[in-house]
Amino acid sequence: MRYSWLLLLPLLAACNSTPSAVNEGTVSRMADRQARDTTALPPPDTAAAKAVSAASDTLRVARQRHNFSHAEGPPDVFQLVFRGPSILEGTAEFTITNPEGQVIFREMLTEPDLEAALVYEMKAPTATRAERETFVLRRIDRFFLPAQFHTPAIGANTTFPTGITTLDQATWNDLRKRPDAIGFEYLKGKEDRQRIAWSALKKQVVRVQ
Repeated sequence: MRYSWLLLLPLLAACNSTPSAVNEGTVSRMADRQARDTTALPPPDTAAAKAVSAASDTLRVARQRHNFSHAEGPPDVFQLVFRGPSILEGTAEFTITNPEGQVIFREMLTEPDLEAALVYEMKAPTATRAERETFVLRRIDRFFLPAQFHTPAIGANTTFPTGITTLDQATWNDLRKRPDAIGFEYLKGKEDRQRIAWSALKKQVVRVQ
């Protein structure tokens, strides 16, 4: 009888160890799966998402409020925004925004468009980089001087300009009949002096000079 119990002892020991072995195997598999899940997703690349400012390349801004599309007001907003890697490598965006918030005129001006007139102020054959930059910045700052706004937009004795392909005779005649029409004049390049006005007939900005 004692011998029979001795034979059963290994069997009982095996039965008692089985749940522990199963539990250890289950825990081991769960740990492996969690480890795989953790390594499956790479860490976020914070270096790839840099905050970029839309105005980071803006070097100079000139802004002026003046009556234009509405002769009696409210005024329009004239703005010149110069952007680029440097003053001598930038581009200026000239816009006019009406009181309703609509951009009614837009023109891009290159750096040479602003710098070309420097030749008339040079006292030496060449200008230094600092002199060129100073001149361009001054041109931007003085782009909307009060003297550049004219009323009427077209003088009574001014002849029709044949060199402006976008201007037709009917628009010209209508503007000449409006003594309260306002024109804005600006220099582009070395000698290209341009004048624009709001055409009530066409409901748009037109070049008149």
